[in-house]
Amino acid sequence: MLLRKEEKEMCNLCSTHEGRTPQHTISAIQDTKATDIAPSRELNVMETATVSSSTNAGERHYTNQVQLKENETQICSELGEEENNASLSGNAAGQEASQSTVFPDNAQNEDEKQTGHMTAENTHGNKEDIHDVVQATARETPREISESLREEITTSPTAWDVSSQDMNRLHHESESLKQRNNTMEREYLDVLSDGTDPQVFCYITAPPHVLQRLRCRVVNSMSSFIVSDSEELVSNVFTVECSDEEEKIPFPIGIAIPFKASYKGNYRDFMVKMSDTDFGSSYLTPNSLEGMRGSYKGACAAVHVYKLGMFSVVSCLKKQTFTVTKKGLTLKSSIDARVSLSYPAGVFGSTAFVQLKIQPVDPSMVSHLKAHRDSSYSVQSTSPLIHMQHPSTHSFQKAVTVLLPTSPLPESEKDHRRPESATLHRSLPTASFFNRTKSASIRKPGNNACETLKLLGFRSRDGGWFGIDDVVVRTVQNGLVSFELCEHLERFIVLQLSSTVDSSHLVSFVKSLEEASLSTMACVVLSHQKDNPHRVVILVVPSKELNLAQKNLCSEGFGGLPESSRHFQVREGEQLLLRFTGNIFGSSNGKDYGKDYKLIFHRQRKPRLELHIKEVDEFGNYSCPHYKGTIMVYKVPREKIIPNMDQSLYENLYQFPVCKLPLKLPKVKALWDNLLHWLAEELSEEGVEVLTASLPLRQSTVQLIKLKHPDDLTEQIHELLCSWKRSLPTSMDKIRLLARHLRKLGRGDLAEELKFKWEHKVFTEPQAWFDMASK
Repeated sequence: MLLRKEEKEMCNLCSTHEGRTPQHTISAIQDTKATDIAPSRELNVMETATVSSSTNAGERHYTNQVQLKENETQICSELGEEENNASLSGNAAGQEASQSTVFPDNAQNEDEKQTGHMTAENTHGNKEDIHDVVQATARETPREISESLREEITTSPTAWDVSSQDMNRLHHESESLKQRNNTMEREYLDVLSDGTDPQVFCYITAPPHVLQRLRCRVVNSMSSFIVSDSEELVSNVFTVECSDEEEKIPFPIGIAIPFKASYKGNYRDFMVKMSDTDFGSSYLTPNSLEGMRGSYKGACAAVHVYKLGMFSVVSCLKKQTFTVTKKGLTLKSSIDARVSLSYPAGVFGSTAFVQLKIQPVDPSMVSHLKAHRDSSYSVQSTSPLIHMQHPSTHSFQKAVTVLLPTSPLPESEKDHRRPESATLHRSLPTASFFNRTKSASIRKPGNNACETLKLLGFRSRDGGWFGIDDVVVRTVQNGLVSFELCEHLERFIVLQLSSTVDSSHLVSFVKSLEEASLSTMACVVLSHQKDNPHRVVILVVPSKELNLAQKNLCSEGFGGLPESSRHFQVREGEQLLLRFTGNIFGSSNGKDYGKDYKLIFHRQRKPRLELHIKEVDEFGNYSCPHYKGTIMVYKVPREKIIPNMDQSLYENLYQFPVCKLPLKLPKVKALWDNLLHWLAEELSEEGVEVLTASLPLRQSTVQLIKLKHPDDLTEQIHELLCSWKRSLPTSMDKIRLLARHLRKLGRGDLAEELKFKWEHKVFTEPQAWFDMASK
């Protein structure tokens, strides 16, 4: 009856405003609180659809309202207005708010009762799920609205049925919507196996209900597949997964990754690298790199992510992206202001986007290659290696002028540079300078034996590097050269030569130079613990940092001169396989011996491995005071590594080790001598008389030892202990007997400590066995 009455009123209004199109505003659907609903009762829903029609006198709002209730339950108008306003406040900005008035429904016939249902969506600008009756208001006239409304209600009564299970689900979704606006930060710790304190490897900021379902774990064993050429890993590698696949995560969520970098330089930057299960990667620029988070103080790369995966922080070459229009462009690189590019007007038929990366060349690397290559003796210096990426569809219509340095940036300017405007830009060329360089005198080969310049380029479709003979390179200033580039090159470099050299030799040199720039001269360092020679640490460090690494090992309690291997080249992410041979093998947990171990080289992360070693055959090496063994180090190239591949299958990937490390372990004789020295120092306060009264020694032996060391009481006691030991049968348990004598002297503490040192092979004075092992 109410619907028919409203229909007649709307028909009258339509006849008055015939020809005008109604405007669709907002429909609000409110569900009552779960606490007001008994499980066995149905939900009372108020649904409001507002249609506005514009007239000359202004806007008028016509409201079609349906109130549904059960039995004699009444909804007060104040509550209806309050809930309606709350629902409208959560809608998207820019939409009109509708006003609702509650009309009591006096119909008591059970057949006329209807119930409503809605599904809540999130409030972050998303549209609500509105019933078809309300959606029709945007498309139909008021008469059509009334007809479709009546048809919907009469023909589809089942669409309005709501069960108690649906009410629980709606309540849960409503609570989850409230939590999405509240976020918190949680730190994730990596518990190390060596017993050291746990380390924070990431911070995640998300709603609490999302954090409860996120699972993070460190997967540094996968780091070989993360880094690519010119990249260096500076953080842990970890995965972030959701335990509930059906959980809808309100992206973006914040991830902050702590990292440590030994150096950065002017040519490199830090990026967060996100990888999927197939190791497809994308790069995220951090919002910040420093700050304090909880107890952590240091560099931390913070980003917002829109999907989960594998994350890490890498140091990579800086990228400079710029746009070249039809009018051309003159650019000084923000990475190295000595590098300049001049694109003349009309060089491209349309706008082109260009990417530039500058890779510096270490002069010591050039010297090293010259010393090992006779054909490269004439190379004096090089320019930086330039990486450029132009659109493949844009060919050069005109030549591009390039300005490069041929001398490296001074170390003082790399680390402690003043503002570029105060040093470099003052002497750099202006836009008009590029026009003058075209008429500059050309230094042809032979005119100046110390300044022959050669350009080499790289294109993958042409098979790699090649010499460019038709481009003349000019010297324009001290340390700066210029040339005109007429075609796109993926990479190029300028060599300064002392004499003319065949292009084939130069191509070979540049290939070696590029390979060396992606590699690091490194060595393997091995050191024994001072008080336990059975515990060793193995490091892989760059050759330049060898002395510092040895000092750090000594400060950590590793004694003697650490053993270091010969130097060899290794690339970022390559694996080093350690294989024990001889009469010594090792274990990472003190139980499983005989395994091979691997170290993944990362220049700024200092790979480290701690092992427990012991002899294979206790009767081996009978002619030496110590056991002997060797660690063979093999290099597995990164491109040859397969995820989850058994190490035994790498047998065919290598033939010769890149280096060898000798291993030595003292035998029991050395341990006895060390323990007796320690015991002599501890008993020196008691004196010789107290010890001789307990040990069964001849008086003549005691007098002879006193005469031999008249002023050294410690050495007298040591000689007495050695004589006592030699007088006993080989099969006797000397440690147990000596502990009994110590208890008679009232030194039960020394007896317990002696047994502990013997059982755990603890060397109190390492220098004795280190000197013995080196002989």
